[in-house]
Amino acid sequence: MRANIRPKAEGNVAFVSRNDLPEDARSALIELLDARLADAIDLQTQMKQAHWNVKGPTFISLHELFDKINEEVEDYVDELAERAVQLGGMVHGTVRQVASRSTLSEYPIVKDGRQHLEAVTAALSSFGMGVRAAIDRSDELGDKDTADIFTEISRGVDKWLWFVEAHLQTEH
Repeated sequence: MRANIRPKAEGNVAFVSRNDLPEDARSALIELLDARLADAIDLQTQMKQAHWNVKGPTFISLHELFDKINEEVEDYVDELAERAVQLGGMVHGTVRQVASRSTLSEYPIVKDGRQHLEAVTAALSSFGMGVRAAIDRSDELGDKDTADIFTEISRGVDKWLWFVEAHLQTEH
């Protein structure tokens, strides 16, 4: 059994696993998961940035909305990291690692609620696009479990995007 925890040196697979996915597929999946993990951690910090700094007449509703999104994204972070490790990988989740790897745009310096809504919409949309691409890539690599995790995240992000965009829409 000790052979199963022996560190490896090549590729993204850091540890031997009895997972029946081929090692090259696991390596690609670990890379994919780690990339989306960086985006998810960045998204989480952007939600806290909005939560802490929102102002205006809709303060309390937006303050609470951004915090609820942050809480759900925190769950996504854990799911992504744990799946990568289950496949034998190691993840890169420190602030510096995430900052150098995230594909999300930098959260802008904004002051009012509407500007925060627009920034959060952009961040959620960008993250959702990356997650949807990861669903397809996971399927191509033969890993329905990872595709399922990405699908669950995609559904959640679409829900939060809908909630945020509803604040930007006006009745005519």
